[in-house]
Amino acid sequence: MSRLPLFLAVVLCAAPAAVLHAQSTVSVPAASPRATVMQTVGITPITVDYSRPSVNGRPVWGSLVPYGMNNLGFGTATAAPWRAGADMNTVVTFAHDVQIGGQPLKAGSYGLFMVPTESGQVTVILSHDHRSWGSFFYDASRDAARFETKWEGAPHTEQLAYEFTDVKKGSAVLALRWEKKRIPMTITVDTDAHVVASLKEELRGDKQFQYQNWLIASTYLQNNNLDLELALQWAETAISGQFTGQRTFPTLSNKAVLLARLGRPAEAKPLLDELVATGTVFQLHALGRQLIVSKQPQLAMEVFQTNAQRHPDTWPVHYGLARGHSALGNYDAALEALLLAEKQIPAGDLVNPPAIKANLEKLRQRQDIN
Repeated sequence: MSRLPLFLAVVLCAAPAAVLHAQSTVSVPAASPRATVMQTVGITPITVDYSRPSVNGRPVWGSLVPYGMNNLGFGTATAAPWRAGADMNTVVTFAHDVQIGGQPLKAGSYGLFMVPTESGQVTVILSHDHRSWGSFFYDASRDAARFETKWEGAPHTEQLAYEFTDVKKGSAVLALRWEKKRIPMTITVDTDAHVVASLKEELRGDKQFQYQNWLIASTYLQNNNLDLELALQWAETAISGQFTGQRTFPTLSNKAVLLARLGRPAEAKPLLDELVATGTVFQLHALGRQLIVSKQPQLAMEVFQTNAQRHPDTWPVHYGLARGHSALGNYDAALEALLLAEKQIPAGDLVNPPAIKANLEKLRQRQDIN
């Protein structure tokens, strides 16, 4: 019987799964099923596509997953990392530019590799090559980012899994879990920059014809202290734009607070006068709190006092007065007002009682409650 060509023999011995996969024409369950996990950080979708090998009673770290870089006996790589999964590359896709492990990374898809060591130190590699089978052809010159992390002990995970934890507006932790190890990677995103760019783009399209979109965009800039002059332009468009203008309490209060934040209280005052004449008790309470955040405590106090005159002994006017006095440093008056507010908490309210109790203690210690 003729001998197999040397190259084919090596392939069959070294990577039979790859060959069977390439030749397969029918669907059968995979030993390491493919999975996808996605998390949005701010407005940035991050996706991990990977295969999930099982422990199956085997020793994993230092055995099934060897330590360090290794010659796998096939392909062009003489020093290859672990593929951080099974079968085809684990692929991480970022919709926007990010930082991972402190390293900048452009938007796009990357192959994820790891180099674990016995000490617990793990080198994480993001490669421009993300369509490979395994790491047999790993090329260090194709690295897009490389950083260090450490594994942690964790409860047993039978099937390798990726998870997102500690998700915040501008960051998240992506972690690999397998056997009794967890390998975390911190991802940060400049969410504000992405949001501003996205808002500018969206407001050039059909979304410009709805005043609510200009208001939402302006309010976001205001709340995050971003480009307040642009926020004011958008606020004015929401009120009087050719296609979108609406003179409502939300649009007017947004503009008034922006003017105050920009140090133009004289321009804000006519708007505030209009607002306090028409606002509901809760609208005026919210407006006063916005003015406190905008470092305009005297204007805020005027709104809270008008609210108390127009809606006497109504929840939450005394709470507003307490916040106004506190912002001005009048802690005794704030304490008196908050004690009155405590007696008016609506039945069934589970949020305000503990908050008021904590704020009463702050005022007794002469601390601001805002």
